Amino acid sequence: MSIQAKQTRRLVYIAILTALSFLLMYFQFPLIPGADFLKIDFSILPLLALMLVYDLKSAWLALVLRSLLTLLLNNNGPSTIIGLPMNIMALGLFITALAVLWKKEQSFKNYVIASIAGTLLLTIAMVALNIFYAVPAYAAFTSVDINQFIGLSKYIFAMVIPFNLVEGVIFALSFYLVHLAVKPLLEKI
Repeated sequence: MSIQAKQTRRLVYIAILTALSFLLMYFQFPLIPGADFLKIDFSILPLLALMLVYDLKSAWLALVLRSLLTLLLNNNGPSTIIGLPMNIMALGLFITALAVLWKKEQSFKNYVIASIAGTLLLTIAMVALNIFYAVPAYAAFTSVDINQFIGLSKYIFAMVIPFNLVEGVIFALSFYLVHLAVKPLLEKI
């Protein structure tokens, strides 16, 4: 296969998996009672598949394109504008951890290590982004001030940290199952 044909194939896969990731964002559900605004979706799965089949750069490209589509076609105002950069960072860190720690040597042990690292990275990033970015931004733009409502430390320790830890575990388990199911197909690609 020529280099041009390989590049065209890669771009087609990026486009298809970006669209699939965008569509999966519509199917969200909350994990923590009382924190219905913290929702998980499975839009990371096509991005992880891209990382596995091609490279980290392709996965990040699809993540950014999916996010631009969301901004243009499914924008819910301040919650999208504030939450989307955080979502990019969380998913990007998880994908990067798997790319760096697992992709070269795909053992179960490396997958567990990469998943733990990705989960911890996304959790730490979300704690920092909530404290320094999201909470002040929501207070400024929507008049919802977590500090006055339940308190910042309670919000972080009772909602943000548990949500992100559970989210990382769900991402790791679901991608591992998807990977096992489609491994024969991925080997052909």
